[in-house]
Amino acid sequence: MKNATLLVVVGRSASPVDLKPLTDPAREHNLHLSVLVLGAVPPIPLYTYEVGAFSGQSIAYDWHGEVDKTNAELDQTRLQIEEYLATQGVSADVSIVSGEAVTLPDTVARRAMACDLMVFANELRQDSDLFKGLLRVTLFQAPTGVLLNGTGKASSLQPETVFVAWKVGLPAARAIRTALPILRAAKNVTVAIFDPMTNQLRDGENPGSDVARWLSHQGCNITIMQYPSGGEPVGTVLLKRAKEAGADLIVMGAYDHSRLREEILGGTTKTLIEQQDCAVLLSH
Repeated sequence: MKNATLLVVVGRSASPVDLKPLTDPAREHNLHLSVLVLGAVPPIPLYTYEVGAFSGQSIAYDWHGEVDKTNAELDQTRLQIEEYLATQGVSADVSIVSGEAVTLPDTVARRAMACDLMVFANELRQDSDLFKGLLRVTLFQAPTGVLLNGTGKASSLQPETVFVAWKVGLPAARAIRTALPILRAAKNVTVAIFDPMTNQLRDGENPGSDVARWLSHQGCNITIMQYPSGGEPVGTVLLKRAKEAGADLIVMGAYDHSRLREEILGGTTKTLIEQQDCAVLLSH
């Protein structure tokens, strides 16, 4: 992944050293790190009193103080990250976005229009609602993929072994296209198909062979594997097989089923999002 721009999204309590796994690949491959420090402020607490012509509104006295505190913390984090990245000698910019939690995902999605890959810091998981909102909006409204658990180790951007969960459809195809520079540089790429259906309407007579030919022509070292789920959830089996393969990164299409079904019944996407042991690149 040379000359790419990474949109790195962190929270206000992020530590600059959390970005170290990204700085080494950035120097080596001329990556630009566009760091976005997010901070959710409390919604405006309006209180209404009286009725009719004598009615009025007031704001809770401590709201401005909470907003000022949040912005001060964000600015301190921004300065620390700027200083750290400057010492690392990488191309980077750092900016702040603060606002009510419901507005932040749309802002991030707009920023993603001008990047090659988004990287979400695990520190964002501390605010579960914000983290889920960011994922939901960016996966469906942004043009590129999202890398989770990618700040844990440098091998997320420079993996030797990549595990591609292939299922015929736009989400998986878009995930592969986003990850293509990474796949070309990897030593081993496993294209995994779970419970394949060998017919022309689903996976073809030889499931995975078409995508394997494509990636081989792109210079990737490909191995095709077909796995039965054996009655276990596909997400659980996928993680087991990726671990057996020694994968540094999993590439997968997100929300092949509806988001409502994933939230209520669970699904492969939900399983991959919630786990934190392996880096995963998702795209819809």
